[in-house]
Amino acid sequence: MNSASLALVKMALEEDLQDVGDLTSQNFVDENHESVGRIVSREEAVISGLEVAEEVCSEVDNDMRFVALIADGEVVRSGDVVCELLGKTRSILTAERTVLNFLQRLSGVATISKTFVDSIEGTGAVLLDTRKTTPGWRALEKSAVVHGGATNHRIGLYDAVMVKDNHLAANLTPINLADQLAAFKNEHSGLKIEVEADRLDQVEAFLKIDGIDVILLDNMSNHQLASAVEMRDKLGVKIKLEASGSVTLKTVRGIAETGVDFISVGALTHSVRSIDLGLDLFS
Repeated sequence: MNSASLALVKMALEEDLQDVGDLTSQNFVDENHESVGRIVSREEAVISGLEVAEEVCSEVDNDMRFVALIADGEVVRSGDVVCELLGKTRSILTAERTVLNFLQRLSGVATISKTFVDSIEGTGAVLLDTRKTTPGWRALEKSAVVHGGATNHRIGLYDAVMVKDNHLAANLTPINLADQLAAFKNEHSGLKIEVEADRLDQVEAFLKIDGIDVILLDNMSNHQLASAVEMRDKLGVKIKLEASGSVTLKTVRGIAETGVDFISVGALTHSVRSIDLGLDLFS
């Protein structure tokens, strides 16, 4: 687990326990009582977050055992046991809500990702996530996207370039995009360069510029998307085309069938319903 995710676990427990701890369990549960806590899915879902759930248990009580009964990315059905927490009952109850918060949210991301991926099966299009993640949760949510069968876009602002209208407008004098891209490639040869277009004339211009890896087709109709694909194919260039903007489960199949290479969907991480999981305690 990376340092950011570990820090998130510590923060989550601190906001729940402060310097006092679990007052209810400390005062109403026998300190020597031991149990098995089984986390059960109440619906069909793709599970994600087992590693972070295990870390929560370890932080609460080093002696608590966490046993994953499935792997991240596996599909469960209602009634399936996802994992077990074994140890002092006090510790299990203290960890319960934080464990569930992580598992429910991340499984929600994985589940909706799989739903979108299944919707475009056979089209050849690749489903991507975006940077529209919960602050602090990006590594976990992007892992959950992969568990659902989708693919990560850039992780942050540091690992790829995406030139949008606002970037080009924020110059006192117009820049020569071709020269600027060439200079960047010369210094950062391994990084991907993507440019945004919301009109077909922009697409036509970008297709003729060396150094561009991907053109983002922003909020275009399916007819426009298909025209952009045809334009690219006629020129015989290797630039990839990515559709983006208000993509839903109702529209994603039609978008994929236009022939675009990628479809990016912010809803994979910013509009997720948590999966219904619960903990059943056995003495």
